[in-house]
Amino acid sequence: MQSTAFTLPPSLPLRHTNPNRFNRSLNLLRLSAKSNDVASSSSSSFTRQSWSLSPSSSFKFRPQPLLSPPKSTSVPESAGQSAADSSSLLKTLQLGSLFGLWYLFNIYFNIYNKQVLKACHFPVTVTVVQFAVGTVLVSVMWALNLYKRPKITGAMLAAIFPLAVVHTLGNLFTNMSLGKVAVSFTHTIKAMEPFFSVILSAMFLGEMPTPWVVGSLLPIVGGVALASVTEASFNWAGFWSAMASNVTNQSRNVLSKKVMVKQEVESLDNITLFSIITIMSFFLLAPAAIFMEGVKFTPAYLESVGLNVRQVYTRSLLAALCFHAYQQVSYMILQRVSPVTHSVGNCVKRVVVIVSSVIIFKTAVSPLNAAGTAIALAGVFLYSRVKRIKSKPKAV
Repeated sequence: MQSTAFTLPPSLPLRHTNPNRFNRSLNLLRLSAKSNDVASSSSSSFTRQSWSLSPSSSFKFRPQPLLSPPKSTSVPESAGQSAADSSSLLKTLQLGSLFGLWYLFNIYFNIYNKQVLKACHFPVTVTVVQFAVGTVLVSVMWALNLYKRPKITGAMLAAIFPLAVVHTLGNLFTNMSLGKVAVSFTHTIKAMEPFFSVILSAMFLGEMPTPWVVGSLLPIVGGVALASVTEASFNWAGFWSAMASNVTNQSRNVLSKKVMVKQEVESLDNITLFSIITIMSFFLLAPAAIFMEGVKFTPAYLESVGLNVRQVYTRSLLAALCFHAYQQVSYMILQRVSPVTHSVGNCVKRVVVIVSSVIIFKTAVSPLNAAGTAIALAGVFLYSRVKRIKSKPKAV
């Protein structure tokens, strides 16, 4: 047999190879090849995934995670904004409803009250009936805990007594005027309330008006004067009764500022104070009504003068309910808005009452009379806007 011989180049020296070392080298080569295969397979598996390329990133490829991160459980801002908007809308609707009820109750009070006073010429008795119905309503509200009953003390009643007196006179004079002249003319004269408010506040509270306020009073006085001269139903009794109502009502407002700072009364809210005044007014005026007019509201007397007893009683009750309701709603509105907004709303209310009474009672209105009323009401609106403008302090 021939033996196969390997020839090596002369530049490589012939070395004896250790078989164990050769086996270890072979194993290392196999492991290296195996790891290369794993890496190759891993690389190929990653290439089958989706990649996110970002030109500004220092990495060429960024594999997205296989599992999506958990979603945030926080409430989005849009949901909170939507809840706030719905709450604001609800409050606006409630306030609009209160203004609508305020105007509606006032319109029906003036309609039913005028009808009763036209048929039954006893304004003191009619006023007592209105206070009596209000007293019953307040007692029911307190008895059923529909409104918190206050703890009334002697000192509290003594502090409220002047308010009750002027409140009684104010409503009595208003009813006396409504019984003598048209509803629209009475409310036109009552548009002069800001004029007396400024005068009484300056006299008793030391609150001097700004030039803007004084300027706003000019159209009020001029408009009332023009409306009075051209009023078809004008008479002095109705005119002076409405003027006296202005003085007493604004005296009540001035006294309220003095009374409400007293410790005995400062804990009362407006609705509770009005409720107490209503009860006191009833007890103050009832004896005067009997003394001045006698008992003229009995069925026997009403039938003797040819009146429909049921209609008189029904309309008197409705007028009294509307009277107390619109006063309560007015205070509810005042708790929700600023005094300036309430004053503007009161101005609009007077316009609504005048227009509705002219339509319902078919009152004759001349162009000059309408112009005078419009000028006076525009002055009232201007007064309500400029009243919050404060004069700048003089530089020392």
